[in-house]
Amino acid sequence: MAARLTGRPVSGGHRAPGSPAEVTLDGGTPVMVKRGDAPGAVRAEVAGLRWLAAAGAVRVPAVLGHDERWMVTERVATGRPIPEAALRFGRALAALHAAGAPAFGAPPPGGPEDAYIGLAPMRNAPGADWPAWYAEQRVLPYLRGAVDGGTLRPGEADVFERVCARLPELAGPAEPPARLHGDLWNGNVLWGADGEVRLIDPAAHGGHRETDLAMLQLFGCPHLDRILAGYQESAPLADGWQSRVGVHQLFPLLVHAVLFGRGYAEQALTVARTALAH
Repeated sequence: MAARLTGRPVSGGHRAPGSPAEVTLDGGTPVMVKRGDAPGAVRAEVAGLRWLAAAGAVRVPAVLGHDERWMVTERVATGRPIPEAALRFGRALAALHAAGAPAFGAPPPGGPEDAYIGLAPMRNAPGADWPAWYAEQRVLPYLRGAVDGGTLRPGEADVFERVCARLPELAGPAEPPARLHGDLWNGNVLWGADGEVRLIDPAAHGGHRETDLAMLQLFGCPHLDRILAGYQESAPLADGWQSRVGVHQLFPLLVHAVLFGRGYAEQALTVARTALAH
C-alpha cells in the first residue's frame, strides 16, 4: 500500500494491533500508513493536515500519498515533553488560529462537509454566528445521540438546552472564525525528538479558538501552563476566558458520551450545570 501511494519501494515495516502501520521506504525513510474505515474519513484528514500546514504555524506530518481509504504520512520521531517546546507550541497555536477560516464550521479546502472527530461523525456546515452554530452543529447533535443511545436520560437534556439558549451571553466577546485543529487532546500532540511539537489526527474546521484550548485542558497535556503562557504572549484571550472553558468542553464531552458511555455524560452534566451557575 505504501509503495503504491508513494511510488517508492518498501523495505520493511510492522504494525501494533489497532494502530497505523509503521513502514520503512527504500532508502530508510520511516512512514505511517493509516486506513480510514468510514467514507470520506481519509479525505477529511488529508485536507485537514494540509490546511493546518498551509498556515505555516504549527507543524504537522507531511502527507506523502493517499487514496479514498488509505493515507501515508511521514513518521515523527518522538522525545520527551520539555517546557521550551511547550512555550513555542503555544505561540504557534496562536498563529494557527489567527490564520483564520471563511466561517464557523467551514471545512478545510477540499475536505468533505461530512467529516469525523475520532470515530464520531462531525458535520462541517458553515455559520456566521458562533453561539448559534455551536449549539446547532456541535452541542445539540451529540446531545440527541446521547439521549437516543440511552447514555443520557431524556429529562437530563434540559440542562444542555438551557446552556444553548444562553450561549449568546455565555460565549464572551465575538471572535472571528479561527483555524482549529478540532480534536486537540494530548494524544494528538506529538513531542518531537527534535524539540518541536507536531499535531496529528485533526478534525479541522473553522471555530472559536478557545475550543482548542479547552480540549487541551479537558484531558490534560504536559506543560500546559507553558503552552497557555506562549499563547497568551502571542494572542491574549478575552477577559473571562477561564469561566468559558466548560462551555467549550461540552462538545468533546458529549462526543465522548456518545462513543464511550455514561461516565462522560455525567461529566458533561456537571460542566453544563456549572456554566448555568455563572
